[in-house]
Amino acid sequence: MTAAPERHEVDLWFDPLCPWAWLTSRWMLEVATVRPVDIRFHLMSLHTLNADRDISAEYRAKIDVGRNIGRVVMAAAKEHGDVILAPLYTALGRRLHNEQRPPEQALVAEALAEVGLPADLLAAWDSADLDALVEASHTEGQRRVGLDVGTPIISVEGVSFFGPVVTPAPTGEAAGLLWDGVLLVASTPGFYELKRTREERPRFDVGAVPLHSG
Repeated sequence: MTAAPERHEVDLWFDPLCPWAWLTSRWMLEVATVRPVDIRFHLMSLHTLNADRDISAEYRAKIDVGRNIGRVVMAAAKEHGDVILAPLYTALGRRLHNEQRPPEQALVAEALAEVGLPADLLAAWDSADLDALVEASHTEGQRRVGLDVGTPIISVEGVSFFGPVVTPAPTGEAAGLLWDGVLLVASTPGFYELKRTREERPRFDVGAVPLHSG
């Protein structure tokens, strides 16, 4: 009798505003349909990542709003458990990325309602009360992979890495094969980087980007 494949616990850190994290998360959820993996989502913060960096005023304003969204996401996780992160992220990401809607409170309210969460979580939008929890979650992701990368971060069986950065998100067995390859190179002792210049913007083709939450 053939032994069942080893099941992997996978941790994925995301910022809701990052289009590349969105694509990676959709790929990872697709991987879960063809490989034995269990995914745990964690909040990362582009606002925290760029706190001391010299960035444009436009980008600063964008990630300031991202901080507000992250506060609401963390409030949801604190009150309803981390299990809510996957469906809430899906509800937010579909609106932000596939539908290309502006990151406003009304959008977040819709996402909360979609997954059955109370609207009063929006009170966290302007509150700094949960900033320490957001920063702690962000720091844990970076602790595993290093300070010179952003979102997304994936950690599996003691191996952590940034990415993969891919567009559009592969589906079906193609998603599984990419996972096999990424896991192989990432787990190779001494392997640190494989990169080429991006020539495409993020693509959110509905046919190529699964919208389910696992």
